[in-house]
Amino acid sequence: MNTPHLNRKMVLEAPQRSSDGAGGFSEVWQPLGIIWGEVLPRGAGREMIASELNLKITVRAAPQGAPSRPTAAMRFRDGARLYRIGAVTEADVSGRYLVCFATEEVAA
Repeated sequence: MNTPHLNRKMVLEAPQRSSDGAGGFSEVWQPLGIIWGEVLPRGAGREMIASELNLKITVRAAPQGAPSRPTAAMRFRDGARLYRIGAVTEADVSGRYLVCFATEEVAA
């Protein structure tokens, strides 16, 4: 594996439920910290939706269970851009980097 170019400063966010005062809840996003990553487009399959852009985001690895380790329930914020994480895996056997498969929602 080539060393990724971690040149994008992003905020890792996790969803939190907040009571709406009427017995329900709303979802708010809690910032967990700053993560530097490499954002690359990934191939589109037949099932690609026109309003979504599929991405491969590579970041430095963090131990299992660490708050700084991205999971499929989280998202990255890059300024006004939002990348919802769909899956996370180790980039290679050395375990130095993680690959996050994400989707950016684009206004149609």
